[in-house]
Amino acid sequence: MKHLCLNLKRFDVPAAVGGVNRLAAGSEWAPAIVNAVKEALEAYRGEARFPMYFPEAHVLPAVAAAGAGSMIEVGCQGVYRQDVAPGVNFGAYTTNRPAAAMKALGVSSTIIGHCEERADKLGVLQEAGVSDIAAVNRLLNKEIACAVAQGMSVTYCIGEKAEERGRWQEVLAEQLAVGLAGIDKQRVIIAYEPIWAIGPGKTPPGAEVIAPIARFIKDQTGGMPVVYGGGLKQDNAAMLALIPEIDGGLIALTRFQGEIGFYPDEYLDIIRIYMRHCAK
Repeated sequence: MKHLCLNLKRFDVPAAVGGVNRLAAGSEWAPAIVNAVKEALEAYRGEARFPMYFPEAHVLPAVAAAGAGSMIEVGCQGVYRQDVAPGVNFGAYTTNRPAAAMKALGVSSTIIGHCEERADKLGVLQEAGVSDIAAVNRLLNKEIACAVAQGMSVTYCIGEKAEERGRWQEVLAEQLAVGLAGIDKQRVIIAYEPIWAIGPGKTPPGAEVIAPIARFIKDQTGGMPVVYGGGLKQDNAAMLALIPEIDGGLIALTRFQGEIGFYPDEYLDIIRIYMRHCAK
C-alpha cells in the first residue's frame, strides 16, 4: 500500500492578501479541491491511500464533499496534546483542537511533527528558557497518543536540520524512540523531512541519500511505512517511486514558479507519475 499524503498548510489564503489561493473563495476552497480529484483517485483503490490535511476551518466542507466511502481521508493539521475525558475535562481547551473534536467532525487522520510544528514548539520552549530539545519529541508523543486513542491514523514527521546532518542517525533515532513511545504503530506512518534541503535555493536529495535513511528508519521501527516528506513533486515522483524503501510521499505546493500554489490537476499529475513508476 502506498501512502500519498497532501498537506495543504495555509494555502487557503487569497493571493490578493499575500497567500497563494487562486482556486476558489474561502468558503468553497476545500470542496473545490475534493471535487476536482475524488473521481480520479478511485483508479487507485486498493493500491494507495490519500490523506489530505486541511486547515481546521475547512474540515467540515471537505468531509461533506468527499462523501461516504471516498478514497480521500480528510485530515487535520495536528491535535492537542490532551483530550476530553469523562469526569476529568469536558473540553476546556480554548484555541486548541482536541482529537475527540476532530474525530467528531469526521476527521480520520492527522499530521504531527511537521518541521514547521517542531520549529514553533521549540520557539515557545526557548522563550520560556527551556533548553531541552527532547521536550519537543515528548510533546509530539502526547499528540500522537491522543490521535491514536481516537482511532485516527497519523503521519509522524521526523527530520534533521543542516547543523545536525553529521549525526542524523542519532537525531532521527531519538525522534522515533521518544515520539513513538507507547504508541500503537499500526496507525502511524513516518514522513522523513530533510529539513536541510527544504526551501528556496536548497538542493533536494537524490535516491542515494534518501534510500539509506529510509532503510535506517525501517530498521529502527520494525518496518513501519516511510514516505518522503521533503516534497513529492512532478520532478521527483518517478525517482521516489523507484526507491524500494519509500512507501509514498507528502505533497504540498504543486507549482513553484509563476502563479505559485496548489492546483488539483497538477496534484493528480504527481499521483499518476508516482503510481505509474511504482508499477514497474
